[in-house]
Amino acid sequence: MRLVQLTIPTGKRETILSILDDRGIDYVVTDETSSRSYTGVMYFPLPDAAVEPVLDEIQDAGIEEDAYTVVVDAETVVSRRFQALRDEYENGDVGSDRISRQELQAEADDLTPSFPVYVVMTVISAVVATAGLLLDSPAVVVGSMVIAPLIGPALGASVGTVIDDEDMFVESVTYQFIGVVVAIVAAAIFALVVRSLNIVPPDLVLSSVGEISERLAPDLLSLAIALGAGVAGVVSIATGTAVALVGVMIAAALIPPAGVAGIAIAWGQPTSAIGATVLVLVNLLSVNLAGLVTLWYAGYRPENLFSLGETEQRLRKRIAGLVVVVLVFAVFLGGITYASYESGNFEQDARDEVEGVLSQEQYEDYQLLEFEVVMDDNYPFRNPERVIVTIGGPPGESAPALADTLHERINDHADGSVAVEVRYVEVTERGTG
Repeated sequence: MRLVQLTIPTGKRETILSILDDRGIDYVVTDETSSRSYTGVMYFPLPDAAVEPVLDEIQDAGIEEDAYTVVVDAETVVSRRFQALRDEYENGDVGSDRISRQELQAEADDLTPSFPVYVVMTVISAVVATAGLLLDSPAVVVGSMVIAPLIGPALGASVGTVIDDEDMFVESVTYQFIGVVVAIVAAAIFALVVRSLNIVPPDLVLSSVGEISERLAPDLLSLAIALGAGVAGVVSIATGTAVALVGVMIAAALIPPAGVAGIAIAWGQPTSAIGATVLVLVNLLSVNLAGLVTLWYAGYRPENLFSLGETEQRLRKRIAGLVVVVLVFAVFLGGITYASYESGNFEQDARDEVEGVLSQEQYEDYQLLEFEVVMDDNYPFRNPERVIVTIGGPPGESAPALADTLHERINDHADGSVAVEVRYVEVTERGTG
């Protein structure tokens, strides 16, 4: 529910009262003596879904935009006429639950901080995320998402497009681009300082850190996360619920992978930063794509209906452009996913071969103790580099031919040459008698 406060321009009192009376809206009017331009102030409650059509009708009646209109939350309205108004406008669909176009625009503006604050908070969130990634601490990484100021620009571009506010669109796109660059640069500088001061081991292997390795080679599931964050962000801002939590979700799609890209650059592994950078870009574009589609589906349109056709054309072009770019990145992520799938199949086939060989009669005294596939560091498309097989056998015995057999069998399932390392461990069994 909303309470609308509207200043009445001179000569427009009867026009506004007639509109409200025709719609069955309760109102209170007080005289205004502070300005000759306005004769009074009107207060009237409205359901959320009624704010936009009522304000549009009042404006179409000749009320200029310089007339003050304030829309605030109303906790409770006790009125039979108000209940009838709710029944008229609220029909249970997405459009009836959303806030007005005017409130949406104001909300998007409020969620975007000033440029200096935006840069500072982005740097802080990137530094905290980088520290959490190097520490392999999920809690710290989540903390970095809470302070990231990304929800405003991420949603502002979509809002600006559907309501035909090009200034908001350009500002939001600029903020997003600068935010991504600042986050990666800040993460790289901080990681370089940390490494130079030996705060973390200088020979730290990035793939050995769980929080980092999972973002060096992202898969297609990352795309679902970004699209979900975009839809949730728009729904939250359009209905005025859980905006802060969705801001964390959007930050989750952008800040940690930006931190990983910065860390890879600081470690002198620019190729390792490719996967994380692509993840940042695909997530950012997916959030914007989901925002555009969801806002238009929710029924948001420009205030000036004469610009509706132009806005629709611009919207289609931007959606088409985003879809093409996201699909290109999706193919890249699909390639990583397929490479991971192939590696998983190789590991299973190699293990089956080892178990099959050891099940033969001449190797009945040997048993498989451990099996490990070591991947190379060619991110994001990693391939098996070495297979380590640990075999237990009788003391003082080994089977030289076994290593050759395993090497041949395992490499039958590999696209390239894979080294096979066989380790023997003496196994002594004591009787129970």
